[in-house]
Amino acid sequence: IRDIATPSVDASCILSATQKALKAGKNRPNVHKAIEMITNTLTLPIDQGLAIEREVFQNLRIGTEAKALRHQFFAERKLFKPLAGDAQKPKSIERVAVIGAGTMGSGIAIACLSAGYTVLMLDQNESALANGTKKVLDFYDSRVKSGKMAAEKASTIQKNFTSSTQWSDIALADLVIEAVFEDMEVKHAVFQKIEEYAHPEALLASNTSYLDIDAIAAKTKNPSRIFGLHFFSPAQVMKLIEIVRCKLTAPNAITAGLQFAKRLGKTPVISANSFGFIGNRIYAAYRRQCEFMLEEGAYPEQIDKALEDYGFAMGPFAVGDLSGLDIAWAMRKNQASTRNPEHRYVNIADTLCLAGRFGRKTGSGYYQYVEGVKSGAVDPFVKKVIDEASAAKGIIRREFSSEEIVNRVLLAMINEIAHLASEKVVSDVTDCDVVLVNGYGFPRWRGGPVFIAQEMGRDKLNLELRELAELSGPGVVIANTHALFHSQ
Repeated sequence: IRDIATPSVDASCILSATQKALKAGKNRPNVHKAIEMITNTLTLPIDQGLAIEREVFQNLRIGTEAKALRHQFFAERKLFKPLAGDAQKPKSIERVAVIGAGTMGSGIAIACLSAGYTVLMLDQNESALANGTKKVLDFYDSRVKSGKMAAEKASTIQKNFTSSTQWSDIALADLVIEAVFEDMEVKHAVFQKIEEYAHPEALLASNTSYLDIDAIAAKTKNPSRIFGLHFFSPAQVMKLIEIVRCKLTAPNAITAGLQFAKRLGKTPVISANSFGFIGNRIYAAYRRQCEFMLEEGAYPEQIDKALEDYGFAMGPFAVGDLSGLDIAWAMRKNQASTRNPEHRYVNIADTLCLAGRFGRKTGSGYYQYVEGVKSGAVDPFVKKVIDEASAAKGIIRREFSSEEIVNRVLLAMINEIAHLASEKVVSDVTDCDVVLVNGYGFPRWRGGPVFIAQEMGRDKLNLELRELAELSGPGVVIANTHALFHSQ
């Protein structure tokens, strides 16, 4: 925008600067107005130009987007309040051991090293450990080569990093973070080893995304020191971290977790132990609603575009292809025996997985992928699978507008947040807005589902939720929305 204000700049430079500013500002109205003020008031007397700018600013300040941003700002600022009110001094953490050298383990190691911690990464698979170690060291080498970090600083950080296959090496750690495969038996075996070799006063955390941490803690000798630290991938980049409180977790362990997250520069949200915790549980409800709409008449590209146009970083089907459809498929298969057969279940994703379509890594999922091309292409095979799924259930497909798609997604999120509040998974519903903005690509300038619910009002929301339940069918239960309008 500075380029625009220079009188000697020609029209092509102004256009280029405008396009860059709009892209960086997500094409939001405030960015348009800023450009308009710069380009349209340059020739006016200073007092007149400032008066116009002031009027435009005041109108933006009282607008919904500004209100939404303030909502998100204060929701994030209150996350560290427990630190100020905790009289019991939490355990000091300086040495961290990360168990598992995969993508998540190496990412957590990088996050900890960059925050100044001494880090040990342990994996009993020598090949995996070598790969993980290389990832960590290469990260800092690349920072130096790109000019983003001084060589001396990178060298100091790398000296604080060690890797090992020997369990006895975790004995000096103040905090041990388990980041291994999502399997309960594997987790139990790992925590048994951790308890055998870790210092008796060390805090122990699991990075699980879905598994029951209370069930993990129940097999240990001292469950009071066990809690969840759910990082989001890539762990060295994503700001969000869910701190999961188990039934027997000591309060000072949670406080220590908060201090740890603060030093990492993360945005921490405290959750009670529950399937999917906060973020993944809301995301599951969001994705399920999108699958309902697939059956009813929409297609993946239409749903993704509607949500991306609304402001989401990516649509749910593009996200699924990126993360791998086989991951969610494995979870659905594990849950199949407990699923209520009367509840509505969409098997489109299962059909794609049975066809070997797991997303980007296999070259096809909801979309078809060509090497070297960033985005996926619409695939007639997927359209055929979806049409056949609708026909098999006797569903007459219909047209969807972008507005209806977005509205049903938002209502599904709001309803799940109300369930989380009533089940005491979250202590303050605005924490859910923080989770979705910082971990799931929800547009910050929209405030979050809780903000949107509060703007709607309780009567209108309850009416629309009842309509959503009718559209969704068996299995979708409407929650009590009281907590959404009485957040702390």
